[in-house]
Amino acid sequence: MVTISNAHEGLIHDAVLDYYGKRLATCSSDKTIKIFEVDGDDYKLVETLKGHEGPVWQLSWAHPKFGVVLASCSYDGKVLIWKEEKGIWKNIAEHSVHQASVNSISWAPSEYGALLLCTSSDGQCSVVEFEADGNQKTVVWRADAVGVNAGTWAPPQRDNAKEKRVVTGGCDNLVKIWRFDTQKNTYVQEEELKGHTDWVRDVAWSQCLLSKFYIASASQDRTVIIWTKDVANANATWRKQLLRSDKFPDVCWRVSWSMSGNVLAVSGGDNKVTLWKENLNGDWEQVGEVDQ
Repeated sequence: MVTISNAHEGLIHDAVLDYYGKRLATCSSDKTIKIFEVDGDDYKLVETLKGHEGPVWQLSWAHPKFGVVLASCSYDGKVLIWKEEKGIWKNIAEHSVHQASVNSISWAPSEYGALLLCTSSDGQCSVVEFEADGNQKTVVWRADAVGVNAGTWAPPQRDNAKEKRVVTGGCDNLVKIWRFDTQKNTYVQEEELKGHTDWVRDVAWSQCLLSKFYIASASQDRTVIIWTKDVANANATWRKQLLRSDKFPDVCWRVSWSMSGNVLAVSGGDNKVTLWKENLNGDWEQVGEVDQ
């Protein structure tokens, strides 16, 4: 295990590798973002990005077809877009439509273009499209009466790759699926998935399109739910399954699917990351654990 010491002066909230695993970006309560070059077990700090006025909660790398681009979101209500060209990092855009903390950001599948989903404590979601000429197109909609904690994109469907969907989790204890309505030019609620008894802290939609859609949701109620739906059956309904029969030791903060889409990582308040995989019987088994 590699340890990077003295990276930030405050609590680190997110750490993400880029598409090729050559850059690591971290963000912190100290309001900064650190960029590291990765070479095997060697992590070299190459840049510290400053621009946010509050704790930086999350980071998201864009697909490399758009260049070396990183998005960051913060308690200050802003989303900043950073780009590296010839070794120099610049803040190239700002998205500031939200009236409270922006809690999560997620770049869309590259087939859709440079679209970024943002969720906020003001109860709204936004999708901002960054066009090649530098203009921005923004769609904003209310997703929760209290606040939205997390959101991510559905994988493009084979039969209708242009139909965009996102999933969100909020303070109303619900997981919601939204579909972009081209006539209304906004995202409309398609599904409302009930199962949690406290705030939904994170949601993750597996990007590997198998025979079923897989969504994982993590909650303050110390549970993780796996939601599945048959891909081929247009009339299929979402089914829910607890990842484990008993509750986790502490609040479940984050869920993340592997690139292959069949391994789920869960992190929680007990400072552990557990790895889970579905067996041939459709049950989920723990296959690994990392003590942080």
